[in-house]
Amino acid sequence: MTIVIERGVEVSDRRTPLVLVSGWTDAVDATARALLGDGTVLVHHDLGHLREGVLRRTVTGTDGIVRTHILELAHGCVSCTLREDLLPLLRRLHARSSVRRIVLRLDRALEPEALCWAIEHVAVAGVVGQIDGPASRDVRVEAVVTCIDAATWLDDATGDDGLDDRGLTAGGDDERTVAQLVVGQVDYADALVVSGGAADGWAQAKLHAVLTRLAPSAPIDWVAEGGAVEAERLLARIPAGARRGEVGDAHSALLRGQPPLDEDCGVSIIEFTADRPFHPERLHEAVDVLLDGVVTARGRLWLATQSEHVCWLESAGGGLRVAAAGRWLAAMTAEEQESVSTARRAMAALRWDERFGDRDTSLIVLVHAADPDHIDRTLRWALVTDEELRHESDWGDWPDPFGQWHEDPCEDGDTDGGPGQQAIDSLPGETNREDRA
Repeated sequence: MTIVIERGVEVSDRRTPLVLVSGWTDAVDATARALLGDGTVLVHHDLGHLREGVLRRTVTGTDGIVRTHILELAHGCVSCTLREDLLPLLRRLHARSSVRRIVLRLDRALEPEALCWAIEHVAVAGVVGQIDGPASRDVRVEAVVTCIDAATWLDDATGDDGLDDRGLTAGGDDERTVAQLVVGQVDYADALVVSGGAADGWAQAKLHAVLTRLAPSAPIDWVAEGGAVEAERLLARIPAGARRGEVGDAHSALLRGQPPLDEDCGVSIIEFTADRPFHPERLHEAVDVLLDGVVTARGRLWLATQSEHVCWLESAGGGLRVAAAGRWLAAMTAEEQESVSTARRAMAALRWDERFGDRDTSLIVLVHAADPDHIDRTLRWALVTDEELRHESDWGDWPDPFGQWHEDPCEDGDTDGGPGQQAIDSLPGETNREDRA
């Protein structure tokens, strides 16, 4: 039970702690099972039978008995099936007096952030004896643990394979890349389990440098081949300020957990900021610099041709996406601004410009084999020039290769919808996060 302080008064949080374990290695199962004990229930949804139109759900109860259920895909949709089964199940498990903790072992194709969003926001109705509402009424995320393989993770995180290339998808229209999945799993982790070793000492040091910058506050358990996972000790090392299931948006802090800002083994973080917009065609040409030697890039963009909307850029390995992520405060009415969080309004006030309001660009780029100065120069070349800045009335007439959304590598004809729209559904901001679960 967690005790929180509210206005000087201790208030008991009686929600059931929930631990999510994600990743690609056998250590996922070993870590989840290492957390089994008195009062702990282990839940797993296996996506390995999607071709048969079913999911296999197993629940290891507090009595140690494993119960298996076969679930038909709801509307042929993995997301719908998981929401309709998992969220009510979490609320029912909370109601059992014998259950003191729930461990959710994720299938390797699932992203913990998507499930945490669903737990917090998707309403659950019809659970006997409980008020309708999200599962977060009854469970709280105690930790997200991600398990990776030291020998393969960095190659996966910097490649351009699709999940379907590995036979790992969460449905027929799953167009995610391997890099997007594995980078997201580590980025969202409160703790990491790293199995085995890299090819040599340099590769091991480089992997460590990447991990401590991608998930800087996450304690790491380095497990030798065949070694045991000390999962309970790892959970105890998670710092008080860890994310623990919190889902951010396009205006959340881009640098979380105070990562090292110095260079190590060729790995470093680039902070790129600008108080003028990008020229869309030059940016379209420049973004290739974020696809070679870069683990990940993310942040807010200001495009001259899209003055009302915040654009969100997100890359992992050889894939990159740009999509709309809500509106700038300067494009809102006073009444609309009132609905925005106080924290965002306060940060905007600190950098408010009389002409352009809160519009700006802020990017974080994690490089492992690229020249930071070259990336900075290339991005600055893509900004509007002083001459272009003086002719704001011309911006709306410029061609915009980004349109409503954009993915790289880009294909002819992909500028007005189509399969790439799925990319928008998984970006922060005013996008449809329900589709991510």
